[in-house]
Amino acid sequence: MLTHEQLRAKALRKPKVSQAFAEQVDEFMLLDVFLKARHAQGLTQAQVAEKIGTSQSAVARMESGRGQHSPSLATLTKYAKALGCKLELQLVSSPQS
Repeated sequence: MLTHEQLRAKALRKPKVSQAFAEQVDEFMLLDVFLKARHAQGLTQAQVAEKIGTSQSAVARMESGRGQHSPSLATLTKYAKALGCKLELQLVSSPQS
């Protein structure tokens, strides 16, 4: 059985998969930050959901990145606050522009 890392490396060798991943890498990085922060606080998805007034399944969808829509800035701000954090946004020039 392949490990997660081996499976990921194999998938990323495919040009279409690699391109799709590159297009979403910023979103994946943001989700990773939220997951690590939640784990560092020792909170479950259900506990975060209760703090921000939503369901555990809504938090799970947000953390998976597979939802039908991106979470709003207000939702991300509430999530960050529930973790004892502050959400900061930054515009960075793209080298591709």
